[in-house]
This record gives sequence, structure tokens and C-alpha cells, in this order.
Amino acid sequence: MDDTVNELVTEFVVSTGRKPEDRRPGWEPSWNIAPTERIPLLLESAKGGDSIEPRFESAYWSLVPSWSKTLKLKASTYNARAEDIAEKPMWRKPVQSHRGIVLASGYYEWQGPKGSKTPYFLRYPDGQLMGFAGVYSWWADPTMDRDDPDRWTLTATILTSDAVQTLADIHDRNPVILPESMWEHWIDPTVTGDQALVDDAVRAGVAEAETLRFDIVGPVRGNGPELIEPIA
Repeated sequence: MDDTVNELVTEFVVSTGRKPEDRRPGWEPSWNIAPTERIPLLLESAKGGDSIEPRFESAYWSLVPSWSKTLKLKASTYNARAEDIAEKPMWRKPVQSHRGIVLASGYYEWQGPKGSKTPYFLRYPDGQLMGFAGVYSWWADPTMDRDDPDRWTLTATILTSDAVQTLADIHDRNPVILPESMWEHWIDPTVTGDQALVDDAVRAGVAEAETLRFDIVGPVRGNGPELIEPIA
């Protein structure tokens, strides 16, 4: 993910009728992000008693429910299956009102047997940024003072669905990719999220995923734009 995410956030905020200064993008480029590291998240909420506005935040990539006593969980929560998500205790409340867009220039998948997997990078053919449907939760560190603002950590997950046919040979699941026309509705906290909303997102995501280009890339080690360059 390069720093064009900052430009995209500004353009999105302006498109909703707000002023550019209503956003706070400050993403540092990264081309190798793993679960439990930081991901760029676009959400809409009130902060400090202010009116509801779009916000751009850095989130811990693995959703941690508010009732957890620790930030690190035994179970993997960096992805959430979209099927019946609104009925599951872990995800029900975030789906209802804590939905966000995880921004990315693309994503990696690995194909092949363990020990000799081939990495692919999937992206839009024109290089535009993707918006993954996500949900988030604020986690408060119980070991810190209740008045300490640093006790709060924003955590998030990315929704997935069955892979589209063109990508099924690479992986059996896809992240749910939303067209930009759906972003504002998805992140609107006044819209009560339910399974129907998620299913609409999945249907839109199928159309987006079917357009993706996928390229074999080199070993995903280190961090730099060369990681996503196709190899012959």
C-alpha cells in the first residue's frame, strides 16, 4: 500500500460534501502487511463528542472484541467469513454499526503445496485502490488507567466470501471488495447492519473480484514496491 491512499481518502471526503480538512490521512507506505500489523481503515463515527464524520485511522489487523482481556487472541480474527456473519456472537455488533473500509493497492495469495508455495499479487488492472469490506472494534487495555487515552486500540477484520471462478485456482476465498459507490453506505453508522447488507456487499464484491489481474511475484520478504512487481 503506497501513500496514494491519502489522496483517495481526501477525494472520498470531498465527494460526500465535507471539507478536505475533515479527514486526517497520514498513511506511511507499506507493501508487506501481515495480520496483527497496522492497516489503513476508513470509518465514520463521532470523536470526542463531535458530529459523525468520516475518519481515516490506523487499525490493528485482527479484530479483538471489547470483552477480551488481552489484545492477542488464540483464534485468528484477521478475516471473517461473510456467510451468516450477522448471526455470530463475535461479529454481530460490529456488523450492526462498526463497519469500515480497509484500503489496499492489492493483496497477496499463495498457491501450491506447503513449503513450495508460489506468491501472487492481485490488483485492479488499472492500479486503482481497493476497498475491502471490514468491521472494527475498539479494545481497551484493562491494565491501563481508565482515563488514559492510550489504553484504546482500534482493531479490524476483513470480510471474505467464496472465490470467484477466475481466482478459484489460486485460493478458495476472496476478500469482499466494495465498489467506491458503496463505501459511504457501508460505513454509515446510522444504517443498522444485518445479513442482507452483508449479502449485498458480497454480490457487489463478486463483480469487483472478477475484474482482478493476478501476477506471480517474487518472495514476499522485506518491504518495498519491488515486492508487487510481476516476474517473468
